[in-house]
Amino acid sequence: MAAVCSLRIVCATRAPKVKAAAAESDAPPPLKAGANYKNLKAAVDAGLISGCAPFSTGIDAFGFFNDIDQAEAQRYADSEITHGRVAMLASLGFLVGEQVEGSSFLFDADVTGPAINHFQQVPSPFWAILGATILFNETNRVNMAWQSPFEAERLFLQKDSHIPGDYGWDPLGFGKDKSKQGLASLKMKELNNGRLAMIAIAAFVGQELATGINIIPGDDALKAGQLAAVEAKCAGTIDEAACSKAFDAAIALL
Repeated sequence: MAAVCSLRIVCATRAPKVKAAAAESDAPPPLKAGANYKNLKAAVDAGLISGCAPFSTGIDAFGFFNDIDQAEAQRYADSEITHGRVAMLASLGFLVGEQVEGSSFLFDADVTGPAINHFQQVPSPFWAILGATILFNETNRVNMAWQSPFEAERLFLQKDSHIPGDYGWDPLGFGKDKSKQGLASLKMKELNNGRLAMIAIAAFVGQELATGINIIPGDDALKAGQLAAVEAKCAGTIDEAACSKAFDAAIALL
């Protein structure tokens, strides 16, 4: 993920003026495999990468964009947007899934516990449907954005005309009748939220692996007055597993 690799940290959704100017052009920035960007700033100035105030030219602490091939930079930009979109769906899925887990709404109450364990509990037909959906979407994405490996100069090249993240899919019409500046603002907001979501989902997974309990634990236990008993049992202990078991025991009393 380009967001992680280059540490291009952002903290606002307003695109810098240099990006607004680039957004006024209908054509994507010219790209050529074999030609290089000197650094991340050059990629930002060319309109390929989006920076954000107060880091309008991004942050590349490890120099991943130093003398980077333009085609590779294009792939990094597309990967960042793609991973951000997946992370936003995953973050929402974690929170929603844990609120409905154990209910008849979710596979007849067969799926329970922390979200990191949900996927292993779903019925086999769901795996097949999910796999087929991913295969269909990825096939369309590759056909739209990537050069044929049999015709390209080398492997893993996207089409020169491909704008990172643009796959022509806007079912809710957010970009319809938007000005170029308005569309650029929406793209920046999506990019920033995707970057935040990549960090969030990593934190969600790490927390559940460490604690063994849900991201938002204790809603039902708190209402039933059981949280105090859990805190008392866990007081002074550093055994997170014991705390998790105490929490599970309190939930079982409901």
